[in-house]
Amino acid sequence: MHTVQKLAEEKGWRIVPKTNVSLLKNLNSVQRQAVEKIDGPNLILAGAGSGKTRVLTHKIAFLIQRKKVNPENILAMTFTNKAANEMKDRVEALLDIPLKKMWIGTFHSLFARILRKNCEKLGYHSNFAIYDEADQIALIKNIITEKNLLSQAIDAKSLRSKIKFIKNANISPEHVKFSSASISDDIFYDIYYTYQNRLQQNNAMDFEDLLLRSIDLFKLFPNVLDYYQSKFHYILVDEYQDTNRLQYDLIKLLSQKHHNISVVGDDDQSIYRWRGADIKNILDFETDYPDCSIFRLEQNYRSTANILNIAHSIISHNRNRMEKELWTKKEPGEKVTFILTNDAIEEASAIIYKIEQEIQQNELNFSDFAVLYRTNAQSRAIEEVLKNRGINYVVVGGIRFYERKEIKDVLAYLRTLVNPNDGISIRRIINYPARGIGETTIKKIEQFSIDNNISLFKAIEKIEEIESISSRTKSSIQEFYGLIKKYLNLKLKGDVSITELVSTLIGELGILTFLKQEGSLESLNKIDNIRELLNGINDFIVRNPHLTLEHYLENVALITDVDNWDTRANAVSLLTLHSAKGLEFPVVFITGLEEGLFPLSRQMSTDEDLEEERRLFYVGATRAKEKLYLSSALNRRKFGENTSGTISRFLNEIDKTLIEIEETYQARHIHLSQHSHQPKRIFKFDHGDENEAIYKPGILVKHPTFGKGVVRTVAGDDANMVLNILFEEVGAKKIVLKYCKLEIVR
Repeated sequence: MHTVQKLAEEKGWRIVPKTNVSLLKNLNSVQRQAVEKIDGPNLILAGAGSGKTRVLTHKIAFLIQRKKVNPENILAMTFTNKAANEMKDRVEALLDIPLKKMWIGTFHSLFARILRKNCEKLGYHSNFAIYDEADQIALIKNIITEKNLLSQAIDAKSLRSKIKFIKNANISPEHVKFSSASISDDIFYDIYYTYQNRLQQNNAMDFEDLLLRSIDLFKLFPNVLDYYQSKFHYILVDEYQDTNRLQYDLIKLLSQKHHNISVVGDDDQSIYRWRGADIKNILDFETDYPDCSIFRLEQNYRSTANILNIAHSIISHNRNRMEKELWTKKEPGEKVTFILTNDAIEEASAIIYKIEQEIQQNELNFSDFAVLYRTNAQSRAIEEVLKNRGINYVVVGGIRFYERKEIKDVLAYLRTLVNPNDGISIRRIINYPARGIGETTIKKIEQFSIDNNISLFKAIEKIEEIESISSRTKSSIQEFYGLIKKYLNLKLKGDVSITELVSTLIGELGILTFLKQEGSLESLNKIDNIRELLNGINDFIVRNPHLTLEHYLENVALITDVDNWDTRANAVSLLTLHSAKGLEFPVVFITGLEEGLFPLSRQMSTDEDLEEERRLFYVGATRAKEKLYLSSALNRRKFGENTSGTISRFLNEIDKTLIEIEETYQARHIHLSQHSHQPKRIFKFDHGDENEAIYKPGILVKHPTFGKGVVRTVAGDDANMVLNILFEEVGAKKIVLKYCKLEIVR
């Protein structure tokens, strides 16, 4: 085994000597014990905000510095690029040496790396594409059309979810009894098998295949498994409670030789069962590894005592959990505030009112606030009020940059240059920009490729053999083929940089020129997005000069919502409770605490479902550092109709001494238990008689977003006053006064 000193000599690293004491001095006693126990299986139960990343990074640094372990013999796995990069940066900061060859990354990126090196054994080429959700759905739609199943009314998105579920559980289709009201078992299996065959024909894998094919590789080729088992002396896994069956099996396979596996996680934060995560993996760790050591990290460094007590009062109602209770040395802090409102708009207005109040009283920034919700649809009302108030916000997990049409179009060209067998990408770009190649023609080419068992690109090369296509259309197809071949050759020669190659390709396609001629605001935004894509490619290559276009596309394919989030923006963060995992904010709002919404009705069919909803509340509450707000609406629009709601059972599970209850002006009834405190009615979004006197036709006003304007008409009573205002810059707008701050221009 190489020592760090010898490695440093070989690599030219600079090592600043650090004693073991200095490395561990900032750890509490349990953290230190967890770091120093390196041999054998270790389960580190790390409660929210208890310093799990600190323990992981110090453990890696301890292995390298104190135990002289070669960094290449350590495998550290997590779930997001953000977490992996943070882990790597913190280890390098602890050691003052670069760790370029250490295996730190997400499950999918690390096993994609293994497959790139070994996939030819499984019949793939190393330049395989990674299909995202949109690509997978497009492929399934093609198969449904090809098999004349359109009359079956099969939903491709739903089918993709079912295939994903089967794969994540590592269950072969033959052993699954599949039932559906709209699709028979035989049809499902036919589509499933065809889907898998098409993936391989396209030299492509979906996300689940990156793990499934790795298991196949290890089981079919024991020498490959032996190589990686011997290579990785120490395996560390972050967020172990989120692992699915595939990840569990891979970890177990790789750790069999050295048996040195450390997993960090919290069963109380297991919230991804819907995408295959199995809480049993962490609950049964002792059974799987009888000689394991268990460390409980219960001291919380993030939240106030009141916030922790609220979170515990909810999670303690779950039976299926490992007993632990977070504690903190911090002050109790403010009570948690529950706000009862009349409807979604009033709920949003109350939240924004509180944000403005917090900023004024505590000198906070917009970026210090997060508004969490159970479903994406809830963001609409919040966004509407934020816009009216002129407050910056960012929706985490909205339409991601790399999912925008213009970006996916350019990426499809790049993916074709990397992997010409990628039929989904070729199908996307063959008529973009428009070349007069219609859907009927594309289907004829696809059928020719199926009949002759060749790729779509090869079928395009043989276009003259397809007699039913007109000469004019064949000419357009040949021009497209020539364009792709030209840039394939340029890429192979390596005479130009990747950035130059992409810029030249975009220029020759004329995409930017076409968008400029369109002249709409939307088209100008698309131009900015494409230019930003070029900047991103250039930045990637500058940071990683040894990597290729293949590496860039793989990096893009594995980016998550959180990875794509710009944390530098001074904006209120809007995100689902699931997306909030691993984040923290000074002030957090958990909205929509109503039965059927949170807990979500479709997630309450079993006790396991309800327990996961409680874990989701626990995750949301423990994101808050200083102040936590909860809110409900008595009325909410569902499926286009107003419905009356019942306040969430979670409010009845909370220790009432820990919360204060407030209601808005219009919320007249409280649906809590008889032990509830009498609410304080502190909000009043209408302006009473004062408005009637002030807001009259002819009055000059100033809006935070639309600027100056003159009131033309006034309608409605004092509680629902609507002003028709003619603004200097944007023209006439109708403004609902109770939702907006208007300044009278004297």
